[in-house]
Amino acid sequence: MINLMYIVLMAMLALNVSTDVLKGFSLVSDKLHLSTQNVMHINESMYKQLSEQMKANPAKTKPWFAKAQQVKAMSDSLYNLIEELKVAIVKKSDGKDGDVNNIKYMEDAEATNYIMLNPREGRGGELLKAVDSYRQRVTAMVSDAEKRAIIQSSLNTDVPASAKAESKNWQEYMFEGQPTVAAITLLKKLQNDVRTAESDVLRELMVNIDVKDLRVNEVNAFVVPNSQTVVQGGRFQAQIFMAAVDTTNRPAIYINGQRINNERGMYETVCSRSGDFTLNGYIEMTNGEGRKVRRDFQQKYTVIPPSATVSADIMNVLYAGYDNPISVGVPGVSSNKLRVSMSGGGSFMQKGDGKFIARPTNVGGETTITVLAQLEGRTQEMGKYQFRVRKLPDPTAFIQSGDDHLLGGKISKQILLSTRQLSAAIDDGLLNIPFNVRGFEMVFFDNMGNQVPEVSQSAAITENQRNMIRQLSRGKRFFITKIRAQGPDGIERTLSGAMDIIVN
Repeated sequence: MINLMYIVLMAMLALNVSTDVLKGFSLVSDKLHLSTQNVMHINESMYKQLSEQMKANPAKTKPWFAKAQQVKAMSDSLYNLIEELKVAIVKKSDGKDGDVNNIKYMEDAEATNYIMLNPREGRGGELLKAVDSYRQRVTAMVSDAEKRAIIQSSLNTDVPASAKAESKNWQEYMFEGQPTVAAITLLKKLQNDVRTAESDVLRELMVNIDVKDLRVNEVNAFVVPNSQTVVQGGRFQAQIFMAAVDTTNRPAIYINGQRINNERGMYETVCSRSGDFTLNGYIEMTNGEGRKVRRDFQQKYTVIPPSATVSADIMNVLYAGYDNPISVGVPGVSSNKLRVSMSGGGSFMQKGDGKFIARPTNVGGETTITVLAQLEGRTQEMGKYQFRVRKLPDPTAFIQSGDDHLLGGKISKQILLSTRQLSAAIDDGLLNIPFNVRGFEMVFFDNMGNQVPEVSQSAAITENQRNMIRQLSRGKRFFITKIRAQGPDGIERTLSGAMDIIVN
């Protein structure tokens, strides 16, 4: 899916579409980064297993462990080279403080050309040699023809016929004229391909040393409870067994000196009071020599009074007319056995595992959330929780510039003239709620110091307002005031204060 999104974005970029497409590259780039991190976690787990197997059986593992270390060194080397190129491109585009994860000049194509294709210092040829070398070495370690073909395809550096017709080499085909964000996305995909190839090779090496090969060398008793926490009135269940168990020679299980008559080793008791308890007992079975083998066991568990946890994901209040996220949980009870409802007016909907959306209506009042649980065929109330209902607070007005919210102060005329509308939102670290601006007034000053108001009856900056801004010289100021905004609760409010803007 990520590869498909990348191809679509590349096609749209060739048509010279808007900056929204460039932002789409950022989305694909983030997905690629997450996918690569997941593969790296899997690889680290395999390296850990290889190390443990090396300690346990070095004679059997040593040759395969050595190959794994070679794969790691090769993969890290190529991955780090690509990372170095990503940083170089972004710093060339955004300056010495450029951040690969926060690209400012996404559309800049000169940086990519300079770093990768500069006749004297371009590093595209260096990357080509590194990819070819890596592909040849790792595929030599893979015996499975299908896996080998997949690795060769993902790390292929052949140039398509259309590019050959234009006398382009691989680096020119890949990077010529690419905006910074596209080049970084392409390089992240290459990093993902490297880590995926590394993963495929590691899996083959692990199969060769049979990491999953287990040998039983001792017998112990085990207790596996359904849950170590039980709600008062519920039942504690535990399966007790000896590993490994011979189905023709079932063990005898004793709890507090009494044998339980259950071939499956299932123990059950009613928990009538709360507190901490311990299940004590032992298992006996006859070994191949006809002697009794006994193993003692002990299992602690806790019985708790009926209770539930209901928490507003934002704070201990609910906002009227707004979709408030709510989390509900009961210790020891799965979420699919809960029945949750809200009183006091409004709507209440389930959105996932233990997640709900509360949308109350009674501003200034309270609403109650009730939690019921299905326990052993009966319904039990686990608790009621009250929340205060408030009106959404007023938002903050701002001018959107990329990902920045400009609240006032010095703002370049270029940004002011390129801004199409005024925005408003609540973004205080807890809430992140956009509002619709319904109107506002810009107040300018003539040469005599008289106020010259220009009104917009919507969020859009009018042409008259834009003309007034064009006439302002650097250092001149104007105000945006009487801002009217409407939130998801449907309430329109006029924001207090004004935005004080100085043309820079």
